[in-house]
Amino acid sequence: MNKKPMLRLTERYIGIMSGTSIDSVDVALCTIDTNRCKLVAALDYPFDPQLKEEILLMINGETTLKQVGTLNQRLGQLFSDAVNALLKQENMKPGSVKAIGSHGQTLWHNPEGEHPFSLQLGDASLIAAETGIDVVSDFRSKEIALGGQGAPFAPVFHQFLFGGEKGRTGVLNIGGMANLSVLGEELIGFDTGPGNALMDLWVHKHQEVAFDKDGTWAKAGKVDQALLDELLAEPYFQKKAPKSTGRELFNILWLGKILRSHRAVSSENVQATLLALTVVSIVREVKRYGIETLLVCGGGVHNSYLMQQLQNADSSVSVKSTDALGVSSEQMEAMIFAWLAYKRVHREEVALSSVTGARRNGILGGIYARD
Repeated sequence: MNKKPMLRLTERYIGIMSGTSIDSVDVALCTIDTNRCKLVAALDYPFDPQLKEEILLMINGETTLKQVGTLNQRLGQLFSDAVNALLKQENMKPGSVKAIGSHGQTLWHNPEGEHPFSLQLGDASLIAAETGIDVVSDFRSKEIALGGQGAPFAPVFHQFLFGGEKGRTGVLNIGGMANLSVLGEELIGFDTGPGNALMDLWVHKHQEVAFDKDGTWAKAGKVDQALLDELLAEPYFQKKAPKSTGRELFNILWLGKILRSHRAVSSENVQATLLALTVVSIVREVKRYGIETLLVCGGGVHNSYLMQQLQNADSSVSVKSTDALGVSSEQMEAMIFAWLAYKRVHREEVALSSVTGARRNGILGGIYARD
């Protein structure tokens, strides 16, 4: 006889997310119980541009242990400031929040090889001390210890939110990287490849802006098919799930190496081709799994040209934002870590093994006490 899950009273949790785009710190206050995770309030806290540059330099070049340790503290302080700003905005006391879920800033993700690991920075003990709230962090390590990829986490939350939708439903998060969740009896999820990261790097290099608003610059260019074909020849795109990736692969060095053979391609045509790379790598997987409805969240939702190209690529698929179903597309990732903190506090396993390839499901994250 199957036991029904125990019903619990609603509790408040805060989720912190700083993704591969490194554009802001998203902080989400949620009320959570056994059956629901509801966004109550949110804050986009600015990311120091100089700190972003230092992170990118650390990822793409050499570094020292002192620099890593210093960055860990600076990010911990940044995340603390973001939480405290949200508490002030909502006129809330720390004691009214059960726990904070902090993903941390990914510096390197290497789930394969002889010694697999994933490194996120942002000192959780400092966050607990500065906010007066228990912090749950270091979610990926247990997953990797169990033989999994340690990412993506989004699919299990997508299943929790949208598992009752009719038809073959996929949930696509377009952040710095793009990840796809295929909902169903067997949950499938993986990173399709770059989302906004390469486009953001390229437009920043040539126009000194953080991102290509509405895809305007990409729209002004033309896709260079020869360049697109070479970008798509990257072995990652041929790998089958489970798989995950990040800036350790798709970065300015990777792009620059390929562009050496395509020097005649104009900068705006490179931008158009990078957008096409994101679209094609996503649509291939959407078609592979026969998805009928594609729910999109993350920063890419605000790129109207990107959304248009996704819809144009396959008219048989209905492409829409998760906002249409009452779930914030912008705060989805931060909500995930509020929910994962709830799962950890109540010692509940996270059913990710079918997504990540782990030997079994596990209880994820460590608790860093405020006292």
